Amino acid sequence: MKRFRYAVPTLLVLLALGVLGFLAARSALVHRVQSVVAKPAARGHANRVSEPGLPGMPPVMDAVDIYAADRPGNLSAVVQDFPARVYVPNSRSNSVSVIDPATFQVIDRFPVGRLPQHVTPSYDMKTLWVLNDKGNSLTRIDPATGKPKETIRVRDPYNMYFTPDGKYAIVVAEQERRLDFLNASDMTLHHSLQVPCRGVDHMDFSADGKYLIASCEFSGSLIKVDVERQEVLGTLPMGPHRMPQDVKLSPDGTVFYVADMHAGGVHMVDGDQFRYIGFIPTGKGAHGLYVSRDSRVLYVSNRDEGSVSVLDFSSRKEVAKWRLPGGGSPDMGGVSADGKVLWLAGRYNSEVYAIDTRDGRLLARIPVGREPHGLCVYPQPGRYSLGHTGIFR
Repeated sequence: MKRFRYAVPTLLVLLALGVLGFLAARSALVHRVQSVVAKPAARGHANRVSEPGLPGMPPVMDAVDIYAADRPGNLSAVVQDFPARVYVPNSRSNSVSVIDPATFQVIDRFPVGRLPQHVTPSYDMKTLWVLNDKGNSLTRIDPATGKPKETIRVRDPYNMYFTPDGKYAIVVAEQERRLDFLNASDMTLHHSLQVPCRGVDHMDFSADGKYLIASCEFSGSLIKVDVERQEVLGTLPMGPHRMPQDVKLSPDGTVFYVADMHAGGVHMVDGDQFRYIGFIPTGKGAHGLYVSRDSRVLYVSNRDEGSVSVLDFSSRKEVAKWRLPGGGSPDMGGVSADGKVLWLAGRYNSEVYAIDTRDGRLLARIPVGREPHGLCVYPQPGRYSLGHTGIFR
């Protein structure tokens, strides 16, 4: 009996120590997982650029403006002799229309693969790629001549971006729920990353190039991806009845702006903390986002109401709204090299809009093929391309 009396307390002590050890181990494990999913980082662009960026990425030119290389007419030697053109993928016509921006006239049209979605400049800016989504292919355009060249096989290329070090093209395989990292040198597959959402389609990169934020249209969420390790870091739900679209980083590198067609405006997200900041209402069907050449404002195409909102980066408020006379469906596009014209595809009106960026006046309404989508204005200023219809830094 005496031996039993001492054994019971000893057993209880051992059990208590075991429970405490388990809880400590579990706490450490949870801490490690959370640090991967939502790792806090230095706040503010100036703090980030003082630390090493993605290895191989060109150094940031200006600590308070990641678009400093995109000033009006600042064309690199690589592109300065290319003729100014607007390349328009006509999704339902399986073709590309080529517009001369000086005359607002279509000067060429050629067939491509099935359902072309976007025209994307390569990282080195020497090539334009037509993304034939349903054709499972990329068609190369030589921007020196404006003519199509070879077509290569690539699975489900809805959209395409390039890592800031230039090593990989990221094919956004929307229907496959994947981000396919291709070797940029020859477009061969390096790694397929399955993503935990539906309708992944647009993205942008942090100022240091270490991570990207991508929108998931049909899941109403965003994902954060480590660029070097090519793995998902976390998911951020945007709320019920949301449909996030284009993504664009602010000039100071602190805020990701995310257009939302269902919400009718633009969400603001802290990418480092991966947390929601706020919302700016713009208009029905907010879709495409484009930074002005002076980095002061963001143009937002409101596809479902035929308008463009102008957001001021410093105040984070809408400072102007331009409505297309007679309506329209402004979608994806880009800003002219001199910054004076905003070019947008009229998705459901088989036309392209040229809009004066000084006052929002419609300069031209140009007929093209059926369902024009991600048009590319080329050439544009900048040192290198991150993809889509032209994200230059």
